[in-house]
Amino acid sequence: MRIKQLSKNLINQIAAGEVIERPASVVKELVENSIDAGSKKISVEIENECRNIRVADNGCGIHPDDIMLAFSKHATSKIATDEDLFNISTLGFRGEALASIISIAKVTCTTRTADFDYGTRVICENSEVKQDKTGCATGTIMQVENLFYNLPARLKFLRNSKTEFSYIHELIQSLALINVNVAFELKHDGKTVLKTTGSGNQKIATEEIFSKNISKNLKEVLKTDKLAGLKISGYASTPDLVRSSKKNYYIYINSRTVKCPIFQKAIDNAYRNTLGNGKYPFVILNLEIPTSDVDVNVHPTKKEVRYHNTNQVYNFIYSAIDMALSNNRFMPVSENKVVDIPSSNVVRENGERFLKIPQNSFENRNYAFKSPKFEPSPSVTTQTMKLFEPLDVQKQQNTEPEENIIGQYRNTYILIEKEDGLEIVDQHIAEERTIYEKLKSQKEVTSQLLFISDVLDISATEAELLKENSDKLERFGYEIMFMSDTQISFKKVPAMISKLNPQDLLTDILENLSGDLDNLEEKILIMTSCKASVKAGQKLNMWQMQEIIKKWRKCEKPYTCPHGRPISRTLPHKEIAAFFERQK
Repeated sequence: MRIKQLSKNLINQIAAGEVIERPASVVKELVENSIDAGSKKISVEIENECRNIRVADNGCGIHPDDIMLAFSKHATSKIATDEDLFNISTLGFRGEALASIISIAKVTCTTRTADFDYGTRVICENSEVKQDKTGCATGTIMQVENLFYNLPARLKFLRNSKTEFSYIHELIQSLALINVNVAFELKHDGKTVLKTTGSGNQKIATEEIFSKNISKNLKEVLKTDKLAGLKISGYASTPDLVRSSKKNYYIYINSRTVKCPIFQKAIDNAYRNTLGNGKYPFVILNLEIPTSDVDVNVHPTKKEVRYHNTNQVYNFIYSAIDMALSNNRFMPVSENKVVDIPSSNVVRENGERFLKIPQNSFENRNYAFKSPKFEPSPSVTTQTMKLFEPLDVQKQQNTEPEENIIGQYRNTYILIEKEDGLEIVDQHIAEERTIYEKLKSQKEVTSQLLFISDVLDISATEAELLKENSDKLERFGYEIMFMSDTQISFKKVPAMISKLNPQDLLTDILENLSGDLDNLEEKILIMTSCKASVKAGQKLNMWQMQEIIKKWRKCEKPYTCPHGRPISRTLPHKEIAAFFERQK
């Protein structure tokens, strides 16, 4: 067969196969153009089983001399040179979308810039473009009709209209969550299904799009690395708010919606041992990174990215989320407040007297202290003061307030009266979280030497597993003696579980070794924490309950046990009163 040049319309249809997968793809390209145009209001209307799409904005509009060029292939105002391709700051840049859309739909564009007192109307069909003047407001209206009318094969593979609209709905949600200065409205067959005010506040936008119940369970994520030029901001849910899929991972790179495995892995690992199996958080996170350090020109949909330094990005995201989910260890003191510090917190070094100051807080926060007969020495410097142990201001109060514990329920749950309601705490899970964090922070686990230990039978395969992983077991306080090829005994076990049945310990250890060996040390740590914790059904006295709650309150991540089970739940006073039909 002879080689021949394809027609302009056929070329555009082929390109449309990559850029325009479904109606949501059209909405994405048009709305992103509106955002790039500086719009503060964007309205999206969907009709005719998602085949008719109208996007109207109040952006800068398109210059009448550029309007014909805008619908041609590879024409754009967003990049001009080779260098621009590696320094992209806009959502669109490829110059393919409009040319692709007009090859598979009938399109009418009405637009005006602020410099003209008249607008321009362009009618496009089969890649042919006709232009005339018209009256209109500043901005652009894109009307797309009969999408895929000339591609019956593509039309055949679309899902039902309800499913296709759900893709559009999710897209607008994602764009509205990050472009909080823009007021979005989405209508389906004349009915408004989403509307935001463009308040500029992401928490408010979240409430407008979802609900207050979601926003109240979000913790702010904010971290900056000025040297690397990295910043991450947004929100991550507490373990009280979970989902059954990663559908609510709203992740962005420089305010661009992306699908990034590195980003997702950092989120997953930050929540590891916090959520149960098959449970995922709700996150809205935007990573700001120098445009030269990220490549968004990987795929026509512009959702995939590559990083110059992948490990750095992963660690930065992980640490930011982990920090947000952790309890604050130190209490900052405002400039106009004074904290009483007992004399016991004044330490001596070479005859000088110093205060213990938090290591990570001295340079970045303002503290005011008063201590008996304490006068700062001229030789006291930040460097000198960081030699001492961190000071937890809360701990230095004369006595910690006792929890208002009512008692135990079924010898399993501790009931606590709080200002906002009745808190129910699972005693086993709370102590398991406490012990887990304690063991994880220790460089060496305290072991108990067993003078007498049962001889336990094992298989040759199990013996090999124990030998291969003996160093990991010793790291967490277990030392095993091999009496023969098929018999062992424990020489040492962690001190906190020294009274447990050796056979039960061995069974649990072998169960962990026989499964997936990834994160084996973590699994051993979790197993030890579980075994060492007070059990469900165990009766506790008031002092024991106070100790469990007091230690649990100080955990970095007090939401769930390492397996991901929730530790506590609070029933609000209002909810309890409403059940009994009380007005107050």
